[in-house]
Amino acid sequence: MKKNIALLTGGFSGEAVISYKSAATIQANLDPGLYNVYLIDIRKEGWWHTAASGIKLAIDKNDFTLTLDGVKIFFDVVFICIHGTPGEDGKLQGYFDTLGIPYTSCDAATSAITFNKRYTVAVAAMAGIAVARSYHIFRHSFVSADAYAAALTFPVFVKPNNGGSSIGMSKVADPADLPAAVQKAFGEDDQVLIEQMVKGREFTVGVYRSGGNIHVLPFTEVICDKDFFDFNAKYDGKTTEITPAEVTPVILQQINETAAKIYSVFNCRGVIRIDFIYEANEQRPYMLEVNTIPGQSEASIIPQQVRALGMDLKVFYTTIVEEALSIKA
Repeated sequence: MKKNIALLTGGFSGEAVISYKSAATIQANLDPGLYNVYLIDIRKEGWWHTAASGIKLAIDKNDFTLTLDGVKIFFDVVFICIHGTPGEDGKLQGYFDTLGIPYTSCDAATSAITFNKRYTVAVAAMAGIAVARSYHIFRHSFVSADAYAAALTFPVFVKPNNGGSSIGMSKVADPADLPAAVQKAFGEDDQVLIEQMVKGREFTVGVYRSGGNIHVLPFTEVICDKDFFDFNAKYDGKTTEITPAEVTPVILQQINETAAKIYSVFNCRGVIRIDFIYEANEQRPYMLEVNTIPGQSEASIIPQQVRALGMDLKVFYTTIVEEALSIKA
């Protein structure tokens, strides 16, 4: 008997536009012979599924069900494809845990921690993973950028502490430009991270679990045409992405082992993407971020890496769904 999948898209942040593209790829590659897929748009104005007739049908949030043609539909599993809040920060995960419905992403605790960039690097550092030096500042207690400018070596990156897609992010080479960059980041979040730049090659890698085992996808080198990998560079073709990356066996082993360790340390589920800078002088990878709901559009890095592995996207998404079903909510 086919399983009912709720494929969630949309969200409450500026990343919703990317969520729709990701959901389109996933929906096109979920096996119709195995699953009945219902696309559900999660917005602040409401949660709904658009029927084939074009009518928007509201989701009953009491039990997360959909009534279609007089029939109440219960979902066997939820495929979360919402970048940013509430799909990537643990809010929806906690809701589904309460209802006992399995889902494809990391659990509520892991999602909440990894959505907070500062807490992510703190946990990683305690596990012995190399991370950049950084400062975490809050709007309610922020006075001046001067103290941070004196304590850091420039250039630095300034970014909203919660969120993704590099929205609100700046690269600052001159300490005099730091206050404006901090205010730009505060425009997106009440918390800001000021992070010392690590120079080196940039890599990003997908990791997933199947049958209880952690698998690392062929990773990608990101070569940016711009000064840094911002929103436009990510989504408007301003980068060169080489998959699989052309690296030495030593770098390959280091990044694969570090990526698998991070997945384990954070107790991840589903497919995640981890961003690294490989520091040539120290000859080791520095972890930048953990993305628990990575982009899945046709041109996105995860589909690229799945294809580089020689795996069909339909097989890959079946693997992700079946792994979620195997975990008791």
